Amino acid sequence: MKTIHKTVLILLMLIITLGIVISCSSTKDKYTSINENEEEFKIEKSGAQLWGEVCNRCHLAPSPADYNDTDWSTVSLHMRVRANLTENEITKIETFLKSAN
Repeated sequence: MKTIHKTVLILLMLIITLGIVISCSSTKDKYTSINENEEEFKIEKSGAQLWGEVCNRCHLAPSPADYNDTDWSTVSLHMRVRANLTENEITKIETFLKSAN
């Protein structure tokens, strides 16, 4: 009689433990990841903001009037490589600098 109770108790504990493990490990598909919706809430910085932040990291940012449009194209290509900027960032900065000179 005691052996039957022990067996049933062990089996019940094993079933409960297995149920907990399965329910905890399968939540990945039930919820939306934060990274999937992150693009919706991302605030885009303007070219002027990027120019002020990025260019002043390493040196004093030059005035937009210091160079003409052709020079800004050359400088932005050089600084994109040096500052490891994305195409979108450098395009915004370059557009700002050309519109402000």
